[in-house]
Amino acid sequence: MSTVTAQTTTSKNAESQIRALQDDWLKLAATKDVNRIMSLYTPDLVAYDAVGQLRFHGKEAYAKHWEVCLAMCPGPMAFEIHDLDVAVDGNVAFSHHLLEHAGKDPETGEDHTCWLRVTCGYRKRDGKWLIAHEHLSSPIDMESGKAMFDAT
Repeated sequence: MSTVTAQTTTSKNAESQIRALQDDWLKLAATKDVNRIMSLYTPDLVAYDAVGQLRFHGKEAYAKHWEVCLAMCPGPMAFEIHDLDVAVDGNVAFSHHLLEHAGKDPETGEDHTCWLRVTCGYRKRDGKWLIAHEHLSSPIDMESGKAMFDAT
């Protein structure tokens, strides 16, 4: 096998593993089990979420943020990834996608959906891909200064 073919095979295998990691993220986020969700992240994670503080540094800080967010969404939640694109180079990779988040308002029973833009950076540690950087955002309306969670 040539070096180029071996690198392509390795890259495709890594891409498949990262896609599986994102599938795991979807399933675990829906379960609301913060400990299991955090198992997908590196200890030195840096995250920029669409809500809350400007930056989260470290898995513990991000776990606390997840707990706060999940408390605000007591009903069932569903997530769906759209247009996932993955690039891999050695033990580092990144991806970007659109994330559709659906839930039910516990007081009114009304269904809510919002869209977020997501970029992730990954590192391979001890043979396993983990999320080392996560950035979720929503476009904003410049005139009102409000997030456009319903953008499509």
